[in-house]
Amino acid sequence: MTVPTAEVPVGSLLEVWGDPIAHSLSPQIHAAAYAALGWDWTYGRRRVAAADFAGEVSRLAPAFRGLSLTFPLKAEAFAAAAARDRTAELTGAVNTLVRVGGQWRGFNTDVGGIVGDVRAHGLDTIETARIIGAGATATSALVALAQLGAHTVDVVARRPDAAHALAQLGERLSVAVSIAPLETVRPAPVALTVSTLPGGADLPEDTARRLASGGGLLYDVVYGHWPTPLATAWQTTGAPAVNGLGMLVRQAVLQIRAFRTGDVEQPLPGEDTVVDIMARALVGD
Repeated sequence: MTVPTAEVPVGSLLEVWGDPIAHSLSPQIHAAAYAALGWDWTYGRRRVAAADFAGEVSRLAPAFRGLSLTFPLKAEAFAAAAARDRTAELTGAVNTLVRVGGQWRGFNTDVGGIVGDVRAHGLDTIETARIIGAGATATSALVALAQLGAHTVDVVARRPDAAHALAQLGERLSVAVSIAPLETVRPAPVALTVSTLPGGADLPEDTARRLASGGGLLYDVVYGHWPTPLATAWQTTGAPAVNGLGMLVRQAVLQIRAFRTGDVEQPLPGEDTVVDIMARALVGD
């Protein structure tokens, strides 16, 4: 389903929802962007469980322009959207809802966040890559890798049977996806490894070392538990490892584009400067 752009969103209230939500860094980076742009918008946070999502959405005041969604609400947001962009349709996940004309438009900006930040780290295009993990974030990672030009992607997971949906998605994207168990895989060299494992996930040292050997740049979507065991293994081998803070900023930029016009393709005024301001807000500079 395509997302029309004839109407512009209205309202000045925005929030990020999830459960838990107190840890979210989104309010500070959104607030920094709105201040830089001179917009009188407010962006708060609300703890919302999946079972309460529909009721909370139905009670939103007309002044609400949009929502950012995190765990565990992306499937619920997908269902709530009357129209969705292609990345949302491919992944079955919506992390951004924008209210236009009394209806919700849904977007998945995590994909574009990964693409933009990987390119910012010097990888404009890739042919082969690896994903560690098989959860919901791995789905967005696979779509991002396809957009970066990957033809083959290895998926390694603790439960390989959980990765079959990724293989099916790979067929839709014309990407050959192979699946292997995390603990025993002997990986071939790749230019980029994307880890979607939770921040608290523990890995045996020998597994982490095997993945680091020839793993190229480690792009770890985690940013609250750094360095992760995988990042430590990469650093031990002298290979580069980066966390997901850049993804957080760049997906938020796409969210703000959507909040502004209902279209993620229209850049913000002075966007490069806004990105720098958002990034500095994360480190308190």
